[in-house]
Amino acid sequence: MNSLDWAVLIGYFGVMVAIGVWSHKRVDNVSDFFTAGGKMPWWLSGISHHMSGYSAVMFTGYAGIAYTYGVTSFVTWSFPIALGIAIGATLFAPRINRLRSRLHVASPLEYLKNRYDLKTQQALAWSGMLLKIVDVGAKWAAIATLLSVFTGISLNQGILITGCITAVYCTIGGLWADALTELGQFVIQLLAGVAMFVAVIMELGDRGIGFLDAWDQPALQGHDKPLVADYGAVFLLAFLFIKLFEYNGGMLNQAQRYMATATPREATRSARLSAVLWLVWPLVLFYPMWMSPLLVDAQKPDGSDSYGLMTEQLLPHGLLGLVIVGFFSHTMAMCSSDANAIAAVFTRDCAPVLSARARAWSQRTGLIAARIATVVFLGLSMAAATQVNSPTFKDIITVVIKWVAGLMGPMAIPMMLGLLRPFRRSGPTAALTSWSMGLLAFWLVNYPINWNVEGGVPLQYQVSIPLAVSLVLYILIGFVKPEDTPERLAIIEKINTDDDDGAAAAIPTPAGAVEDAVVTRVKDRGRS
Repeated sequence: MNSLDWAVLIGYFGVMVAIGVWSHKRVDNVSDFFTAGGKMPWWLSGISHHMSGYSAVMFTGYAGIAYTYGVTSFVTWSFPIALGIAIGATLFAPRINRLRSRLHVASPLEYLKNRYDLKTQQALAWSGMLLKIVDVGAKWAAIATLLSVFTGISLNQGILITGCITAVYCTIGGLWADALTELGQFVIQLLAGVAMFVAVIMELGDRGIGFLDAWDQPALQGHDKPLVADYGAVFLLAFLFIKLFEYNGGMLNQAQRYMATATPREATRSARLSAVLWLVWPLVLFYPMWMSPLLVDAQKPDGSDSYGLMTEQLLPHGLLGLVIVGFFSHTMAMCSSDANAIAAVFTRDCAPVLSARARAWSQRTGLIAARIATVVFLGLSMAAATQVNSPTFKDIITVVIKWVAGLMGPMAIPMMLGLLRPFRRSGPTAALTSWSMGLLAFWLVNYPINWNVEGGVPLQYQVSIPLAVSLVLYILIGFVKPEDTPERLAIIEKINTDDDDGAAAAIPTPAGAVEDAVVTRVKDRGRS
């Protein structure tokens, strides 16, 4: 990097902070901070949903998979995400929006206390926060790794710089700041991605290699196969289920985007926009990564430095700075949205259980607590980032695929399936058993069983077994021990009925009155 690249990077950081300061004027209470008061346009929510779904891990960990295996990086990652969000646009997005408009909650997990019980809500809240600390830590480590490649600063210095700047704007402006910065980041990464795409095509042309002819080159032998090695059919199927839950609210930050729109219909439109972006845009980002074996020799065994090396080699100064800003835009978008979601969970779900004073917080005190929780979460995730390359986690892609994907099912299944009528019989027993046995399955598959299996358990089973255990137990126990009380059925009815959605969003109704009416309606219907 030279002075021009640094100017682009510093200018980007300045704009992000300025947006955060401007967004501060739009935040008057906790609802504004966590759900934008339900006033976010569907197109902004959709872009924000898309941008908060990936980070610099794409340019390190997944770039390594693209360098080593080719198109499977798209087939087993962004394609199942796009398909999962498209399914969730009808299945989950409108129901999650009704959590805010009808139950008047500000945290995606707030409804679990009434849908199941307090113990279930607390189990999912605390385990979800701990997993998010590790997940976001991997994102900080990824961007710090790239920053160290280009600038020479240490990993810890890179983590500190990016974390502190993100803390400023997302703490000041809440979800509005997250969404508006993500809109700006979307434009930046659009320019950076297209610049890199064009630079690679021009370089291949200079070497006499055509756009499609490149696949015939010896270095790309077998790279056109969609499913290879650990990334096979079982992995793809498991990843589809995981991303169906994760990207429709299971990891909390995407749920906030659905909650932030005015109506369930707008939440659905938001999800569909995000699904289209996930299907199309990664193809532009991945093509240079697929071509990277023809252009650079990766220094790291996993190929995770290939994209950074290619960027240095192909782009002039100024554009180099823009692409580096693109790396930051992905990471800061995801990390800031995660911080806001976890702050919502702590202040709305956990703090009131820990302290009687928290249950009596005023709007102003609650807003201060939300901002403090955001800073604390970012600090803990930055501390975790320094341990990503330790023997416990091994490397960035191990954290993202094995830990986060492997643990997603047990934590998301009770939350997401609890929204749907077909699973109304599954109560707190099913939810807690599904959660705990899924975590146990993750531990057994990844640790003790590895001691007796030569080469360890294949990655596809490390990811799929915890999900399968949780899913089967959640459904099975619901039939064996149904716990569909009238009060729980009332909650499910409120988030599943689609009549008068516009009125429900526009005219807040006292929760107690709605619940009494729905309970009466459910009792009249019977449990059929």
